[in-house]
Amino acid sequence: MPAKTPITIAYGDGIGPEIMTATLSILKAAGAELEYEVIEIGEKVYKRGVSTGIEDSAWESLRKNRVFLKAPITTPQGGGVKSLNVTVRKTLGLYANVRPCTSFAPYIHTKHPKMDLVIIRENEEDLYAGIEHQQTNDVVQALKLISRPGSEKIVRYAFEYARAHKRKKVTCMTKDNIMKLTDGLFHRVFNEIGEEYPDIQKDHYILDIGCAFVAEKPEMFDMIVTLNLYGDVISDIAAQVAGSVGIAGSANIGDDFAMFEAIHGSAPTIAGQNIANPSGLLQGAIQMLVHLGQTQVASTIANAWLRTIEDGVHTKDIYSYNHSHDLVGTQEFANEVIARLGKLPDHFKEVTFSAETKPFKTVRYSPRNQQKEMIGVDIFLDSRLAPDEVAAKISGIHIGELQLRIISNRGVKVWPNGATETFCTDHYRCRFRSPNNTAISHNNIVELLAQIEKTGLDFIKIESLCTFDGTLGFSLAQGE
Repeated sequence: MPAKTPITIAYGDGIGPEIMTATLSILKAAGAELEYEVIEIGEKVYKRGVSTGIEDSAWESLRKNRVFLKAPITTPQGGGVKSLNVTVRKTLGLYANVRPCTSFAPYIHTKHPKMDLVIIRENEEDLYAGIEHQQTNDVVQALKLISRPGSEKIVRYAFEYARAHKRKKVTCMTKDNIMKLTDGLFHRVFNEIGEEYPDIQKDHYILDIGCAFVAEKPEMFDMIVTLNLYGDVISDIAAQVAGSVGIAGSANIGDDFAMFEAIHGSAPTIAGQNIANPSGLLQGAIQMLVHLGQTQVASTIANAWLRTIEDGVHTKDIYSYNHSHDLVGTQEFANEVIARLGKLPDHFKEVTFSAETKPFKTVRYSPRNQQKEMIGVDIFLDSRLAPDEVAAKISGIHIGELQLRIISNRGVKVWPNGATETFCTDHYRCRFRSPNNTAISHNNIVELLAQIEKTGLDFIKIESLCTFDGTLGFSLAQGE
């Protein structure tokens, strides 16, 4: 008998324990060679005063076993509490979130019976870094951090996944018509790496129209790769369009660790009623078995699940009068899947996972050396003064080559010759640049800040303005 693979599991909160129990019963009946180490995470841990929702002993289990099957958890609302999902993904380097979204028409209602889409979402960066500050009485900020290494990893993973799973096209979605540096970097990396995969079709959509097409014509997409926040939104849209968020699983993949889960939440309002659909977590578990190389067991469970759906044995969330015959509870649904292990679907295509879909590692990033020169600085002020009053205090300050070029408020130019109709908050950006992009020093900025401090103005943040190999490393202000 082959040795069992140790994995870490968490029963979670809300409906988590019910759907985990149901899922594990199917894995056991199908002959999955697994050994479970249970950890406690989520609501109970938060309530013990652990702001991350996870104890040190749980991290030890995760780092030892390297594979995590997780039921949904409840994250308390309010400040000071971090999302555990985000914490685990970032801590263990789970940079790729993989969400298949397939329709199961006509047995699960959908307007898009041909939908078969996989969404690859960057998992570590973007606004989900959670770096936020209140800067003034009126204004808060969140930093959107996009790196070339992070972009290269996820884009390459998407193309490698497409090859391994015989997908024909990868679509990139960004909002780089507005966020030209952050989203622009991701789009450029997609184009660069895409050239290494001439056998795979590739295209790009601006996010808003891309989401509209996912909702209206999802069958036009094969795979989508995108940034963290966008991927979260798109994958939930796609799952619901496919028929139900309750039937979709999710894999979180890194070079050394992996986490598998349902995409839905803990649904505390229906906890303990034995009505939750365990299919989402089961789909995550099937992805886990493929990841572990137990592809035959994965195929057996996937086909039994399809046969159960075909036979009209449905939980409440997907039950309809047209194609449902038996309304069953959480564990009863699992029992029906178990009863069909070894059977194949009649309507749907048989699922066969092959060794080709085993885990793969991306190419390690090689840093680029670019010539960096600082040519200016943005200084952010907290002030209730009018734009012209702010300018009167600082426009005469000249330190070395630095001169005040423009003042903006929430990105809109308000000095010189700014639009008088613009509503101004207490948050100003004052851009000092050197003429002809000549280099400045950090000492110049320190002296500049010292002069501004003498005016009584409150500076709250600075951003250096730099060129990289002669190319501006910052976006121009509106009207600049």
